[in-house]
Amino acid sequence: MDFSLWLTFFAAAWLISLSPGAGAVAAMSAGVNHGFVRGYVMTFGLILGIWTQVLVVGLGLGALIAASAIGFTLVKWLGVAYLVWLGIKQWRAPAVAMLSDAAEPAAVAPRTLVLRGWIINAVNPKGTVFLLAVVPQFLDLARPLGGQYLVIAATLAFTDLIVMAGYTALASRLLRLLKSPRQIAVLNRSFGSLFVAAGVSLALFKRN
Repeated sequence: MDFSLWLTFFAAAWLISLSPGAGAVAAMSAGVNHGFVRGYVMTFGLILGIWTQVLVVGLGLGALIAASAIGFTLVKWLGVAYLVWLGIKQWRAPAVAMLSDAAEPAAVAPRTLVLRGWIINAVNPKGTVFLLAVVPQFLDLARPLGGQYLVIAATLAFTDLIVMAGYTALASRLLRLLKSPRQIAVLNRSFGSLFVAAGVSLALFKRN
């Protein structure tokens, strides 16, 4: 991949990371529930999910999923069910104010947050279809594709590390401004609704 072509993809990667979606909602939800230090761990799961999507597209499975009605529908509804489940869980989360990262009321293992982030991005056919539409435009077919896919994966990971840090930090700072259980409950239900909305958006998504 030529440097000028990579710069174009680098700019596109920022737009991809900044665009609102299930990943951004997950990062902010993690910041609300766990503070920045622990909540940021979910970002690594989100990146692993992106890498899974890039691998699937690179191996040609993405085209198969996009073309197969059964495969596409199965993956889509798995993603919908997971997002709605996260939304219900967030809606029902206890309204407990957190004073510091060390005082987290319900500690969650880092591997659990990583797994949640991975599932959100990996089981999302919208991401597969999007990568199938975008990535080929930045590939030089006259050169080995493996290295180019690695560059694409690394670029997406870099932008996500920075953007999701911003989302997580913003949400964790907002949490510290909320003192009453009622305010925390409203915030939990807001993020729960966002997860459900992301699930509905995915449910309505159709292949072109």
